[in-house]
Amino acid sequence: MNKPRLSITQIVNMNVGFLGIQFSFGLQQANMSPIYQMLGAEGKDLPYLWLAGPVTGLLVQPLIGAMSDRTTHRLGRRTPYFLVGALLCSLGLMLMPFSPALWFAAGLLWMLDAANNVTMEPYRAYVSDRLRAEQHASGFLTQASFTGLAQTLAYLTPSLLVFFGMNKDALGANGIPVVTTLAFGIGALLSFATVYWSIRKVPELPLPADEVARLRALPHGLGASLAEIWAALRDMPPTMRRLWWMAMFQWYGMMCYWIYIVPTLAATLFGTDDARSAGFRDAALVNGQVGGFYNAVAFVAAFAMLPFTKRYGAKWVHAFALACAAAGMWALPGIHDKTWLLLPMVGIGLAWGSIMGNPYVLLAGSIPPERAGVYMGIFNMFIVIPMLIQAVTLPLIYDGLLGGRPENVIRLAGVLLALAALCVLRVRPASPAS
Repeated sequence: MNKPRLSITQIVNMNVGFLGIQFSFGLQQANMSPIYQMLGAEGKDLPYLWLAGPVTGLLVQPLIGAMSDRTTHRLGRRTPYFLVGALLCSLGLMLMPFSPALWFAAGLLWMLDAANNVTMEPYRAYVSDRLRAEQHASGFLTQASFTGLAQTLAYLTPSLLVFFGMNKDALGANGIPVVTTLAFGIGALLSFATVYWSIRKVPELPLPADEVARLRALPHGLGASLAEIWAALRDMPPTMRRLWWMAMFQWYGMMCYWIYIVPTLAATLFGTDDARSAGFRDAALVNGQVGGFYNAVAFVAAFAMLPFTKRYGAKWVHAFALACAAAGMWALPGIHDKTWLLLPMVGIGLAWGSIMGNPYVLLAGSIPPERAGVYMGIFNMFIVIPMLIQAVTLPLIYDGLLGGRPENVIRLAGVLLALAALCVLRVRPASPAS
């Protein structure tokens, strides 16, 4: 198709939906480990309880991506998936903080992550569909900036509610703080409203009649979608294959950070391992504050990286950002003053802003546009498979190799991000496919 060049306002509007999607993910990153532990989970079991995200991503995103490539609905190829996923996500967010037991919260996370995954890769494919190749960097780094903004707000919302007068020690019947419950309610509202804004402001382009005829002639259904996924895996572009090892170390390390940062802060700042103590609740609030800071850095960095990505290439910028995060994570457990925590968060924020943008710049230039949905879904397998490996392997080494201490898990994350930085330098970007 002859795609019109979009203005910066249009690029921003088409990515507003990512604000709601990533607000949901930010709430999970900041709050699921504390919620699980408040409901009785043990530290070594936390990776198992986080399995919902990687498993649903592994199963749902490639399938939904392949289905969206062949969809000819009057609303568009991707839009029906945005709307259904956003509605289900809103429902999951409303229910989560009212979980009466650990098993209920764990089951609800499966539903919530499945809903987010129904939305996520069709959304990335929509950005790839709608933009010319020379605007991919602008589109995906704008998307990354909304990730930073959304997660800044998600991490900070409980602290802001306390600042405006709510009692940080007020608990619901299940022991979960009331400020957490309200934060999830705000996320439920944003999840659908922002996605609806984007599709109203920048709707999908209508497909040409010959393309509609071609898509309708293709086989449909689960079997056809699975066959398409297999064919796409077989024909995977070389650039995409080379991104695997970077993704492996990068996402294993980030999962270590998200799962164990609150227990680490509880130990290093407040000297407690008791999930029901006031010190642990204070650690959760501190994590919201420093997490909000690193996501604010990501928001600014994603825009600031654009000229550097265009001049030096996405792989060099991404490698630098990952190296900064590696240094920050290695140093973090040795910090016992809350103020100094902001220093490593600068490096983590740079990496997070890059993670949500630059790998997709490398990817979008290497994949055929008619398969954007399925390849965006398969690329998500590069995210969720490392998460699954982390969930299975980390409990095996937690007590022995890591001494049963969450601080050592954070140090391990630093090592893994350094390895990811080295691996991305091996990637050879392809010429744009469209």
